[in-house]
Amino acid sequence: MDKLVAAAKAEGELNVITLPHDWANYGEILDAFKNKYGLKINETNPEGTSQDEINAVKQLKGQNRAPDVLDLGGAFALSATKDGLLAPYKVATWADIPDTQKDTAGNWFNDYGGFISIGYDAAKVPNPPKSFADLKKPEYAGKIALNGDPTKAGAAFAGVYAAALANGGSFDDIKPGIQFFADLKKAGNFIPVSANAATIESGQTPITVDWDYLEAGYAKKLTGKVDWKVTVPSDGVYSNFYCQAISKTAPHPAAARLWEEFLFSDEGQNLWLKGQSRPVRLPKMTAAGTADKAAVAALPQVSNDVKFPTNDQIDAAKKVVAAEWAKALG
Repeated sequence: MDKLVAAAKAEGELNVITLPHDWANYGEILDAFKNKYGLKINETNPEGTSQDEINAVKQLKGQNRAPDVLDLGGAFALSATKDGLLAPYKVATWADIPDTQKDTAGNWFNDYGGFISIGYDAAKVPNPPKSFADLKKPEYAGKIALNGDPTKAGAAFAGVYAAALANGGSFDDIKPGIQFFADLKKAGNFIPVSANAATIESGQTPITVDWDYLEAGYAKKLTGKVDWKVTVPSDGVYSNFYCQAISKTAPHPAAARLWEEFLFSDEGQNLWLKGQSRPVRLPKMTAAGTADKAAVAALPQVSNDVKFPTNDQIDAAKKVVAAEWAKALG
């Protein structure tokens, strides 16, 4: 670690991409890293998508402003691995990450996760939806949005997967989720706007389908402006994790590796936990007594039998969405 810190400080900076400060507490995480190691952090395209990250790695290869590290939806981490864009690396706490939540070679590894939820502005939605079935009600006309385009954004892709589970689909069949949003659009309920704190505050997206920790972040950020509430839909319980990865052509390779060590340390994991996401090392940290107990208590209670799609299922579902989303939604 001493040698890695010295090498990173010699590089002096770190390039990150698509890390909104209100996403899983990234604002505090970035500040904590800068304060701890004194590196300059160059942030680009904070409201971008996983596909934007991959595009940047390809397009900026060889340039000093290219991304060093990536935070990707699982389907996009798999495609980046297949394209040879990632550098294998295993953090010091590698053994704490379950085998099913990391690439054997270290090309990617899960970082934090959560549950797809429905968020709503209590002032504009007096009769709030509690399920995907509820979202079909005519009273929600022109109100429902995803966090981006599911062919490009991991959060939106997860929203479609959850909708599939709520409508007779499965991890092997995401098509009912695509059809669900096509039907919502045809009914006039779904609007093709990328939901975020700004669209919520403006009233443009009074109902959103998004990760629960992001919804919680919006509620905190908009306190006093919007009475934002969150519920996990009863008919489409879907949970998954995002992935960390290092670009194979990172202009600051030591800083990139130091960033990952920080994120997967107890300090970094607890900062994600503080953002109401579930860090991948949480079970091990809970057993060891190193998890922030107050932050754990603030998490929504869920059943212990939550299941996750396999990498192959995610990869196959991504291909289906890429091929059929635009055609179905028009």
